[in-house]
Amino acid sequence: MRGYFAVGVLEISKSRNMGALMRTAHAFGAAYTFTIGSEVTRQKVRQADTSNAELHLPYFDFPSLEHMERPRGMQLVGVELTDDAVELPSFHHPLRAAYIMGPEKGSLTPDILEHCDHIVKIPTKFCVNVALAGGIVLYDRHLQHGQYQPKPVRPGGPTEAKSSHVHGGRFSRTGRTNWRAN
Repeated sequence: MRGYFAVGVLEISKSRNMGALMRTAHAFGAAYTFTIGSEVTRQKVRQADTSNAELHLPYFDFPSLEHMERPRGMQLVGVELTDDAVELPSFHHPLRAAYIMGPEKGSLTPDILEHCDHIVKIPTKFCVNVALAGGIVLYDRHLQHGQYQPKPVRPGGPTEAKSSHVHGGRFSRTGRTNWRAN
């Protein structure tokens, strides 16, 4: 898998949804999970997260967007049903991304949307559960950055074996060709 990512929710109120999202994030290899202005408690989140994700990836609860810290170069990707959002199947995921979804009974605020580098939408007839939306987005990212074989033209699986990874040769930032210390 190339790059790294985080996934979180704005003002989530249902602990079980956050637990399910944390489990999904853990399964797909997230760097961390987060909430902004959350109403959930860690104890209740643990009840829904059967993979014990918090033992394997950090969980941050930021009081507001202004308090949210991200590694340099990590782009904020809002997941929201807006008219101008890019449909998820047509979206090229950044290598370093923090995905943020809206609360169960609401949407991402205009302030959050303004700070997003990208806004994507899942092409459904109506909103889906926040944990399910996170799973769909992370699966799409996994397909794109997971270095899988192209899908065949006909129904069924690939007809060719997956190519093995090729390591590059030695690399020198200084341009020196002698690798031994003089």
